Amino acid sequence: MNAIEVRELRKEFKSYSSRSGLKGAFRDLLTRNYKILAAVDNISFEVKKGEMVGYIGENGAGKSTTIKMLTGILTPSAGEVIVNGMNPHKERERFVRTIGVVFGQRSQLWWDIAVQESFRLLKKVYNIPDEQYEPHIKEIIETLDLEPLLDKPVRKLSLGQRMRCELAAALIHNPPLLFLDEPTIGLDVLVKLKIREFLKKINERFNTTILLTTHDLSDIEALCERVIMLDEGKIIYDGSLADLRGNWGQGKEIQFQFDEVVVKPKLMDVTEGLPVEWKQGEQENVWVAVVTKEEVVSQIISLVASQFKLSDMRINEVSTEEIIRNIYEEGVFYGK
Repeated sequence: MNAIEVRELRKEFKSYSSRSGLKGAFRDLLTRNYKILAAVDNISFEVKKGEMVGYIGENGAGKSTTIKMLTGILTPSAGEVIVNGMNPHKERERFVRTIGVVFGQRSQLWWDIAVQESFRLLKKVYNIPDEQYEPHIKEIIETLDLEPLLDKPVRKLSLGQRMRCELAAALIHNPPLLFLDEPTIGLDVLVKLKIREFLKKINERFNTTILLTTHDLSDIEALCERVIMLDEGKIIYDGSLADLRGNWGQGKEIQFQFDEVVVKPKLMDVTEGLPVEWKQGEQENVWVAVVTKEEVVSQIISLVASQFKLSDMRINEVSTEEIIRNIYEEGVFYGK
């Protein structure tokens, strides 16, 4: 059975514009000019129970709008949404007991009271029996290392501490489906690792379905086998992360560290006629050659080494982030 079923889902918004001049302002009092924009444009997909799916796209692609429709916050303009066997908008009270939601920029905790008091209030909201609540919340607290935070007001927590508590709050009622919208935004590496390990654990233990929206592709690579890519409200890719890398991630990245200052035009002259793109590295005097055909890697290395003094060199696979960036920049739309 599917946890999420979406059929021809569409969400439209009116975009108003103002007329110029005083006369235009008076006319706007009577009638407004507007056009209809589709934030989500007739998309369809399914998510099976127990799947961990990455839902990705650039800003304004329609990711958050989709999540808000799937959670019942927004009503679709057209199409059908079935989540956990229910319509999120028509069976609201029963539906919200079957999902957990974490929005990176919004809190479900009470700002001025201790974290554990927020947990107890949520226990009341979801009407969770003591015998079910106590062992479950104890395990969550231990796994996310929340014990030192329980007596602190939420307003005194750091961003990383608050996000760990937000995740715990979303899972107090042990929902079968968890929506995560930018859950690791602004967090340091250690906190991210702790959250990822926790998500893997609840997925394995409870078969929790997770739909993850994020700009941090390392989260996707660590947690998800399947990705859905959105662009201008449309799905442009729905498949496995491995297939995405296999089909569109051919080639290598050669990182050169030079002993001297080297400019891009000089590198382009040396490798003229070869399938290579040069980009500036993160460190001084480091340039990266993105090579689309692996058979010319050795030729490029030989040409560069013969013209410049090198202090170091490294060959890497093209990253998932680079693949997805290229897809969006080149405007190539891939079907399901």
